[in-house]
Amino acid sequence: MTVLHAMDKIMTCAEFQDKLPDLFESHADLGAQDHLKSCDNCASLVRDLEYIAAQARLLLPIHDPSPAVWEHIQKAIHHDEPGAKPVSPGRK
Repeated sequence: MTVLHAMDKIMTCAEFQDKLPDLFESHADLGAQDHLKSCDNCASLVRDLEYIAAQARLLLPIHDPSPAVWEHIQKAIHHDEPGAKPVSPGRK
């Protein structure tokens, strides 16, 4: 399906779908996209992608690891270095 957009240039579904990653990444208002107003296929695709993204955000809460996690990682890295002295558990 094709749709007219800026300066009467025709946008195909393929062109619109090529733009989709950038539109999602920039948090653009997809409802304002002219192509979606007259293309049921792309409108359905966008609804599906928005639903999938919303469900994916619900899977795991995103938290920054505690400083202790980074300390353990750093200790493990230093422990694996040649010539490094072993670090006993609980010792900082």
